[in-house]
Amino acid sequence: MDHIRNFCIIAHIDHGKSTLADRLLEYTKTIQITEGQMLDDMDLERERGITIKSHAIQMEYTSDNTKYILNLIDTPGHVDFSYEVSRSIAACEGALLVVDATQGVQAQTISNLYMAIDHDLEIIPVINKIDMPNAMPDEVEDEIVDLIGCDSSEIIRASAKTGEGIPEILEAIVKRIPEPKGDPKAPLQALIFDSIFNSFRGIITLCKVVNGSISKGDKVKFVQTGQEYTADEVGVLKMDMIPCPKLGTGEVGYIISGIKDATEVKVGDTITHVDTPCKEAIEGFQEVKPMVFAGVYPIDPNDYENLRTSLEKLQLNDASLTFQPESSQALGFGFRCGFLGLLHMEIVQERLDREFNMDVITTVPNVSYKVYDKHGNCKEVHNPSGLPDVTAIDHIEEPYIRASIITSSRFIGPIMKLCLDKRGELVSQNYVSGDRLELIFLMPLGEIVIDFYDKLKSISKGYASFDYHIDSFRPSKLAKLDILLNGEPVDALSTLTHESNAVALGRRMCEKLKELIPRQQFDIAIQAAIGAKIVARETVKQVRKDVTAKCYGGDISRKRKLLEKQKRGKKRMKQIGNVQVPQKAFLAVLKLD
Repeated sequence: MDHIRNFCIIAHIDHGKSTLADRLLEYTKTIQITEGQMLDDMDLERERGITIKSHAIQMEYTSDNTKYILNLIDTPGHVDFSYEVSRSIAACEGALLVVDATQGVQAQTISNLYMAIDHDLEIIPVINKIDMPNAMPDEVEDEIVDLIGCDSSEIIRASAKTGEGIPEILEAIVKRIPEPKGDPKAPLQALIFDSIFNSFRGIITLCKVVNGSISKGDKVKFVQTGQEYTADEVGVLKMDMIPCPKLGTGEVGYIISGIKDATEVKVGDTITHVDTPCKEAIEGFQEVKPMVFAGVYPIDPNDYENLRTSLEKLQLNDASLTFQPESSQALGFGFRCGFLGLLHMEIVQERLDREFNMDVITTVPNVSYKVYDKHGNCKEVHNPSGLPDVTAIDHIEEPYIRASIITSSRFIGPIMKLCLDKRGELVSQNYVSGDRLELIFLMPLGEIVIDFYDKLKSISKGYASFDYHIDSFRPSKLAKLDILLNGEPVDALSTLTHESNAVALGRRMCEKLKELIPRQQFDIAIQAAIGAKIVARETVKQVRKDVTAKCYGGDISRKRKLLEKQKRGKKRMKQIGNVQVPQKAFLAVLKLD
């Protein structure tokens, strides 16, 4: 055990975590680096240049003639995947805190750092990208000293691109990160921190052994679900899975036990032996709290069961996704999914398409509200169509977040305006260092759900970093905005919005839908309504054939007769015709500005 070190890499987006992981793997001769970001093996990760999944891998390193086993868990940096980070942190004793020498400390750096400190991890600060011409290592060093309160001699300067500083980082991992604590003779306790679905071998469970040991062929039990299995294979994680006879205390590895049902594995659960079970489960991670909800529906109604299976398999690989069945008048049967943010929602949609060939329609995202009736009863509503009748509602409370924005002082005006336009309240502002400062706002989550992050990045030329935590629920004047097509409400397009925005939003939605809905043989009326009051209307004009073309000269009544006949046909068509809303229309509502 004294030769094992478990650590993760935490940082803001684009500060060089995955490149640093590559260099560590290369230096310890674990793998041959053939292309960048070896651990980001998903096509999506390569295309977007972001880490979506945390990856575990084992390295061997020799220092002072002693061989050490290093278990590295690479983590994502985006705020939407912070749940992945919290799971990685729970399985480690130390963390490399990577800060970009050209950008300095940013919002997600601070957020991930506090998460690591809460778990009593040993922090090794690393300044990366010191080879860049615009690097400012001295200023960034001062920021890190202010943030952690460490000595400047403890900070390692490195460049993951050129390999500078990598030997010092490996030495620091061995010398400064403590060995895993645990009792090899105690009953088995292993913490599940991830799982992977394999169509041939069933569900592969990734875990860290906290106490005791597990060998091939052992009878094991999952504490939360109470299910019992045989460990058909145990092993360690290199670039591929390497089987071994047993996993000892403090080791990170995988267990294959032929589990076929996705619901039987819960991330954060404890594995123990059937014969000598442990007394209590390990403190896992907090339950995931979805922030954004959207309906996901199959384009072909017959694919409903396939969609359920795909979501269950995806949930194994991404424990922060939650879903439950729901139905919609416009779209039929589907699922109400909970996501951690908009990027998370986009990624899930992409993965459903690529990994499972599922074509889905996603409705307008919204957040959960607390609705109080006249008797004081509270009901949580995730979907505007689930709202009770207006006459029965006493008041509605919406979730507020505490947002931390770190930016350069020259962008302070536009950022303040953006946040105040989104009904934000400034709580405090303080300088981090030089001309960079942190703004703390209280804002309604519903306002930032759609396009806030994109706007923040564009007005700050990409220099503002953003992080948020849920704060509380507050009473708010909200109105339900319905979209009607030919007098029929389309429940998938209805939204809850603040009274002050409702009319303007309704008008913009109608104009946008007019562009996107294809013309039919009859007029289509697009209306926005709040309750029974219509606040905006647009009409998609019908496609008409010139039926009077064959009448040249003669009496006007001949033309009139033909037009009247056409009019009756159009009226009949309108009664039986239905309007198809294209998928583009649902997405366009998100990008109204």
